[in-house]
Amino acid sequence: MTDLISSDQIASVSLPDADKDPQGFAQELGQSFVDYGFAIVRDHGIPQDLIDRAEELSKQFFALPDAVKQQYLIPGGGGARGYTAFGVETAKGATAFDLKEFWHVGRELAPGHPFREVMADNIWPSEIPEFKQTFLELYDAFDAAGVKVLRAIARFLKVDEDYFTDTVRDGNSVMRLLHYPAQDEPTGNHIRAGAHEDINTITLLLGAEEAGLELKTKDGRWIPVSPKAGELVINIGDMLQRLTNGVLRSTSHRVVNPAPDRASHARFSMPFFLHFRPDFVIEALPGTVPAGEEPKWPPISSHDYLQERLREIKLK
Repeated sequence: MTDLISSDQIASVSLPDADKDPQGFAQELGQSFVDYGFAIVRDHGIPQDLIDRAEELSKQFFALPDAVKQQYLIPGGGGARGYTAFGVETAKGATAFDLKEFWHVGRELAPGHPFREVMADNIWPSEIPEFKQTFLELYDAFDAAGVKVLRAIARFLKVDEDYFTDTVRDGNSVMRLLHYPAQDEPTGNHIRAGAHEDINTITLLLGAEEAGLELKTKDGRWIPVSPKAGELVINIGDMLQRLTNGVLRSTSHRVVNPAPDRASHARFSMPFFLHFRPDFVIEALPGTVPAGEEPKWPPISSHDYLQERLREIKLK
C-alpha cells in the first residue's frame, strides 16, 4: 500500500484502500500523522481536469496587474475572502513577512444560515468569467475528499467513523490559491513561507510539485515533502491536535526559497484548510488524556480559536 517519499516513513496511501482495507488504511495514515503530522494521499477522487482548469485560472488571476488585484482586498476581513497582497502574512513569532500572495474562497451559505454572522460571502474576479464556477466545484471536491480522510482518522482514534461528519458540516473551511513569485532579486531573510503550523483541522494541498515544502521532524530535522503531480499532501492542523490532546501532531512546516537554477520559476499551490463548524467546541476527546493528567489545552470554540490565531499571523 505504501510508497516512501524519503528515508523517513511518511506514508503515501491510495484513498480507495480506505474501502478495501478500512482498518489497515486508517492505521497507516494515522501512524504517519502521529509520527510526522503529514501524509500523501493519491487516487483521491478530485478530477484531474478540474485540477488543471483551476491551476490555469489561478495563474490567470495572479498575472493580472497589481492595481486590478488590489480591488479585491477586503479591509478588515482578515484575509478570509478575496485577495491578500504580497508581503502581508507573517508566520507566528516571525518578523519577516512571507514571499507570497493569495486568494481565498470560502463556503457558500444559504440566506438566513446562522453561520453567516461569522462567515463572509465570497467575492469573485470579474476579469475571469469561469473563476467562480470552477473554484466552487473544486471547493466541493476538496470538502468531500476531506471527509473521507477524517473518517479514516476517526477509525484510527477508535471513535465512531462518522464522528467528524457533523463537526465539519458547514465548517468555516477555506480554499487558498497561492502564488510565490519568481525571485529575481535578493530576498534577505524572507522566505516563501516561514515555519508555521496550520490553524485548522486538516489541510489538503494540491499543486505543490515545485520544490520547497519541508516539515520539521520530532528530532528537529527539516525534510522535504515531495508529492507527485496530482497527489494530495495532507497535514494535521492545530484544531485537531487540540482535539486529540496532541496524539496527532500539528507539525511545523515551511516553504523555502528555490535553488538558484529554479529561482526564475514561480510556485503555485492550492491548499484547502478544512475547519470545524464555528460553534464546535474543541476539547480533548475521551481516551486521549492519560489517566491522572489534565488536558494540555482548555476548551475553546472553533471560531474563537480561529480569531485568536489570525491575529497572531497579522491577518487581523
